[in-house]
Amino acid sequence: MIDLSIRELVKGFEVGTNILDGVTFDVNAGERVGILGRNGCGKTTLFRILSGELSPDSGDVSIAAGRRLGLISQIPVYPDGWTTEDVLRDAHRRLYDMERALAKLAERMAEDDDPALLREYDRLSEDFRRLGGYDMEFERNRVANGLDIPAAMRAQPFESLSGGEKTRVNLARLILEDTDILLLDEPTNHLDLRATEWLEDYLLHFRGTVLVISHDRYFLDRVVQRSIDLSTGRAEFYSGNYSFYVVERQRRFEEQLKQYEKDQAKLRQLQEAAEKLHLWAFMGNDKLHKRAFSIEKRMERLEATEKPAAERRLHARFSEHEFRGDEVLALEGLSKSYGERTLFHDLSLTVTGGERIALIGDNGAGKTSFLRLVMNEETPDAGWVRRGPAVRTAYLPQLVRFDAPERSMVDTMLYECRCTPQQARDRLGAYGFRGEDVFKSVDALSGGERARLRLCMLMGSEINFLVLDEPTNHLDITSREWIEDALSDYGEALLFVSHDRYFIEKFATRIWALADGALTDFRGTFAEFRAYRARQESLTQAARQAGRKKEPKPRRKGAPNAARQLARIERDIERAEARMEALDAACEQNASDYQKLMELDAQKAALQAELDALYQQWEAMAE
Repeated sequence: MIDLSIRELVKGFEVGTNILDGVTFDVNAGERVGILGRNGCGKTTLFRILSGELSPDSGDVSIAAGRRLGLISQIPVYPDGWTTEDVLRDAHRRLYDMERALAKLAERMAEDDDPALLREYDRLSEDFRRLGGYDMEFERNRVANGLDIPAAMRAQPFESLSGGEKTRVNLARLILEDTDILLLDEPTNHLDLRATEWLEDYLLHFRGTVLVISHDRYFLDRVVQRSIDLSTGRAEFYSGNYSFYVVERQRRFEEQLKQYEKDQAKLRQLQEAAEKLHLWAFMGNDKLHKRAFSIEKRMERLEATEKPAAERRLHARFSEHEFRGDEVLALEGLSKSYGERTLFHDLSLTVTGGERIALIGDNGAGKTSFLRLVMNEETPDAGWVRRGPAVRTAYLPQLVRFDAPERSMVDTMLYECRCTPQQARDRLGAYGFRGEDVFKSVDALSGGERARLRLCMLMGSEINFLVLDEPTNHLDITSREWIEDALSDYGEALLFVSHDRYFIEKFATRIWALADGALTDFRGTFAEFRAYRARQESLTQAARQAGRKKEPKPRRKGAPNAARQLARIERDIERAEARMEALDAACEQNASDYQKLMELDAQKAALQAELDALYQQWEAMAE
């Protein structure tokens, strides 16, 4: 069954230029489709057309009868004074209407014993049960907790929330409404790691249809079954997730380039043949002109083939300053609170040269405050922060601001970077700002463009300690890959906050996990940290289960049965250990394949949790 059908969709905002130029595709019921392409290629425009917010210039959109569609980027206007809880409850308004109708029927039945009333009450009561009427409060709590909407936020007026908080609440409302077709435009932009993983799990079990625009590559790999690229203004189809799309897109480009080169060689060959035929025709055989004209028509068809263009990559790198010393950063007894809320207490940490540290944690855990303390932009309640005397620091905050936003980009570079106009143009060009774009005022730039401009300014300075707060936020995938390329060449100390798991896994060699006022310092990659955390949770759960079990009474007759059970557990442990060795060998074989390593690490984490549980069982049986 087809849920969505798009036919020859055309939309343009400038005369003679169509952002969508004949887009055609179908989406089957239950499919999870990723909509891909660079910023500005029309992805959000497509969603606004599907939701009815925009009208296409031409083309048709068909939605299957009875299917309800919801767009996450749209935030409805609610009545004045509504709290977040009122917005969440509004998702169940149909059930509340049914509840009120049941109450009225109950009142009438108390005074009237008409069998028709009883039948109507039974029918309505069954519908109420089937649609989840008795689980409304449980579902609201489950979804709100999963998307990090705490009780305090639920009591706040909805209008007082930030844009990111409103987006989270709107996503929760769409989920609670049990929408049939979800259009998700950058749903993970305002979610922390825990909430993102919750959303992934929800979408993997969602029985409806999902179309998602996202720059979170890990999210796309986990959720998406099929990809549609809109970069050319038309729909190009890829039958897999983001990783499949990257490999297949490169294969297609190489194939098209090979065909183009083959056509060019053929074109040269035909050109020579046509010239010879014309020459021979002038020597007395006019019939050869006709054959030459036929060849030239073939040449026209080959000349119409355009050379496939590779995606332009930005080439830039950080200017490093050689670090001399043992200590980049030292924190001693560091504490910070806001009112009665303690962000962290008595932290003592040391950073040495070349370390790459990811600071992770839920929204509100205090990550940005921690970075501001490191940068001496805030004062700790107790303790101190010291940077080494040879340390040169560069800081990219989450919200990038400029002293004079009315200036153009090139003027900003001239005033703040002490460079010549040509140097400013060259550096801006290396960061993707070309032509007349460099004369745009800074306050006209998007959040992602401002971050890119600030990075352009930072990269011109010699540094050996780089501090980044959400560096990939609001950037498209191409820009994220560009920053990753620049950081890959940077060999000095790096401290960054990020919710981008792909980015964290690529760069972090040490994890600082901030939660509940405490910081876990883990030396290893993000995949190793997740495996460690899974083991800890497994051991904690096993300990709880063991604590709930009653002390078994000694029995004489059970000894042979217990011995058999112990032998079975030992066989299971041997098999699991053999599988772990096989996974370790597979990791070594795929050391250069990042995506495969992520999959293998996830398998190892699950297997390690299984082994931990088996060890617990063996210890209990052995005793």
